[in-house]
Amino acid sequence: MGTLGLWSLVRFLHVTGAVLWVGGQLALTLVVLPLARRMLSMEARDRFAAEAGRRFGLLTGTVFLPLQLATGWAVAWHKGVTWASLAEPGYGRTLATKLGLFVLVMLAAAGHGIAYSKGRAELARALAVVSLVGSLGIVLLATALPAT
Repeated sequence: MGTLGLWSLVRFLHVTGAVLWVGGQLALTLVVLPLARRMLSMEARDRFAAEAGRRFGLLTGTVFLPLQLATGWAVAWHKGVTWASLAEPGYGRTLATKLGLFVLVMLAAAGHGIAYSKGRAELARALAVVSLVGSLGIVLLATALPAT
């Protein structure tokens, strides 16, 4: 077993941020919102879903996204990743795929918020599912990357 050092802490923060972010999406989708649909009136449910989404979005924008970007950049820098190395088989291509999926998830999440605010509930729900599935894909790709 290796020693714990600065890079272990950076990697721990990156993984913990991902766990909290994706776990939060799963908890909202699989536990909180189905209970709200079953237990609350339509008006209360809509208010609750809007407020829960707003708070999760705020948490994502102020905590999860900056943490993931900063620690992800730091880990890549530590590994010596360059733009050119992202095209190389193995680590580079897996990381490039993960980054591309991350961008798609962010676009789907932003689209979800816009669609919801414009009253397009079905599109908002579809984009939320795309965001959640994409987030799980990011976690899957992250497990394929070797530890630093």
